[in-house]
Amino acid sequence: MYSVEVQHISKSYTVKKQATVALKDISFAVTKGELFGIIGPDGAGKTSLFRILTTLLLADNGTATIEGLDVVNEYKAIRKQVGYMPGRFSLYQDLTVKENLDFFATIFNTTVEENYDLIKDIYSQIEPFADRKAGKLSGGMKQKLALSCALIHRPSVLFLDEPTTGVDAVSRKEFWEMLKRLKAQGITILVSTPYMDEAELCDRVALIQGGSILSIDTPAQIVAAFEPTMLAVRAKEMLHLLNHLKESELVANAYPSGIYHHVIMKEGADAQLLQQQLASKTYTGLEIVKGKPTIEDCFMQLMRN
Repeated sequence: MYSVEVQHISKSYTVKKQATVALKDISFAVTKGELFGIIGPDGAGKTSLFRILTTLLLADNGTATIEGLDVVNEYKAIRKQVGYMPGRFSLYQDLTVKENLDFFATIFNTTVEENYDLIKDIYSQIEPFADRKAGKLSGGMKQKLALSCALIHRPSVLFLDEPTTGVDAVSRKEFWEMLKRLKAQGITILVSTPYMDEAELCDRVALIQGGSILSIDTPAQIVAAFEPTMLAVRAKEMLHLLNHLKESELVANAYPSGIYHHVIMKEGADAQLLQQQLASKTYTGLEIVKGKPTIEDCFMQLMRN
């Protein structure tokens, strides 16, 4: 039995009498103890999907189950099974750290002491600030408090909606280390993020755009399935170079990526042909090397296809 199973879920909203499609025929399954990533930009449908799976929103079509329980007919039982950390900090900002945690424990008819072992590694980092108002915490500390509150009733499935958005790089790294420790305790984790580099930290990922899933696989398999020739190109005149690459009949797509431009070549075109074409443009310090595709490159190629 899957911890999470989604079959043909669709959802649309009506805004100013116009229908906006949020999800289009979404299907996937997550095994118990898996760290599963929903990867996509803002507006891709990630939050709508999580709200449906946590029984906060009804889908227009399709079905979904959490630990074998239907999200519509058995929503009360599901709410005892899942932990949910929404993208926007939603705890009570005028309550202290300790008061927030005690409040959420009481809602689920438990105590902080009963489940302290589960949140100890996380909560111990903010426990010295137990008497500080939640609204006065830093972004990273708010994140840890929200995760502690989502875990205090010992859920079997944890939903984290863009938990690292707006958080500094150090806190992002710490957060993913915490997720690995939670996964080791058998908790199934679904995490959404717009950061493509975080995809590599998941067991499997679903790449989503415009309400549709583009691909579902392990990060390594998604990268391995990248077929076009990709080159990394740079020169001193980067903006001029990018414009020329986009205009070239050899190039299918080109975009900045770090200190290089990643260049997706058309079928039959290669580095030698591009070198010959660019050589006549007298670029300073021109460098063309074989590119190594990333999840972001795969996502962009899937979008184009």
